[in-house]
Amino acid sequence: MSIFYELEQVPVHSVLLLATREQALYYPKGTISLAFCSNCGLISNMAFDPNVHDYSGDYESTQAYSPTFNTFHHRLANSLIDRYDLRGKEIIEIGCGQGEFLELLCKLGHNQGIGFDPAYDPGRGGRQVAGVKFIADFYSEKYVDYRADMVCCKMTLEHIHQTADFMGTVRRSIGDRPDTIVFFQVPNARYILRDVAFVDVYYEHCSYFSQGSIARLFRRHDFDVLDLWIDYDDQYLMIEARPGNNTAGRTLPQEDDLDQLHEEMTTFAKECPQKLANWRHLIHSKRAKNRKIVLWGGGSKGVAFLTTLGLGLDDVAYVVDINPVKSGTFMAATGQEIVTPDFLKTYQPDDVILMNPIYRLEIQRILEDMGLAPEVIPFDHL
Repeated sequence: MSIFYELEQVPVHSVLLLATREQALYYPKGTISLAFCSNCGLISNMAFDPNVHDYSGDYESTQAYSPTFNTFHHRLANSLIDRYDLRGKEIIEIGCGQGEFLELLCKLGHNQGIGFDPAYDPGRGGRQVAGVKFIADFYSEKYVDYRADMVCCKMTLEHIHQTADFMGTVRRSIGDRPDTIVFFQVPNARYILRDVAFVDVYYEHCSYFSQGSIARLFRRHDFDVLDLWIDYDDQYLMIEARPGNNTAGRTLPQEDDLDQLHEEMTTFAKECPQKLANWRHLIHSKRAKNRKIVLWGGGSKGVAFLTTLGLGLDDVAYVVDINPVKSGTFMAATGQEIVTPDFLKTYQPDDVILMNPIYRLEIQRILEDMGLAPEVIPFDHL
């Protein structure tokens, strides 16, 4: 493993609901030490400690308040239902969050579902989808007797350091049922490296995958890989598989990515310091002109942006998020209060730094509807 990116004093959680500024400023911190394996392509935080995490009801990662994201979710659910005839079937989702995607699969396909997530809060949303139940716990060996026609796992594998052990558990739970469909979604490591997206590197994410590395992980655990693709402006990586023994040895063309991955890792390590310097210069020059700056995105990207650049309250006073559950809480380590978009009517910011460029049109519409015209600076601006 070759270490190529290191960062100290980063909060060990990015999306916990922190009720006071003091709690946020003194939240526990850890070290990121990203390393690259030239044999399989896995990127892992070698300084990761799983014991510091608290995946409880205060862990707030839902994106379901965004119309852009919901459009993507509906398209993905309908695609999986049509591709694999998921109608009247049993579905398990590992790491289901608040259950939005599982409920969508079950509602659209008239399926039955069980979702596993220690952060699931039964008091949230009040949704009523027949045939869906949730277990507020980590998926583990004690649940391997649960059977399903599809095993879904979205945006969870990147939180797991011992990925081989986890995939072994998933494979044992499926057993000898060859028709079971397995669908995983993870952040796309090559997007992060290629775009020098340091905002997508944070402590909870300890494992990063490319198409090739995740396919190798699945094949190592006796899955036949059916498809690999990227989506959501190249940010998400998807894999579909079935249990098998991979005796045919067939691989997909996009799995052959070790050389490109190594080159992009090298580029990230070389260009990241300059990108950080450019962002600091931009923000400090705007503050020198007394311009009021807010950040749009109170999730992990926002925390990574503020902590990596070392920005305090004098640099960015507030962080905006459309998720009302986050309103009145504070950003881990840097202490900015998270506010709703309506707050901007009074605050009148000069600049809005947008963490995820895919939401640019959505956010510009919100600003225009409020009669505001600040300069919107998406993360890919630099």
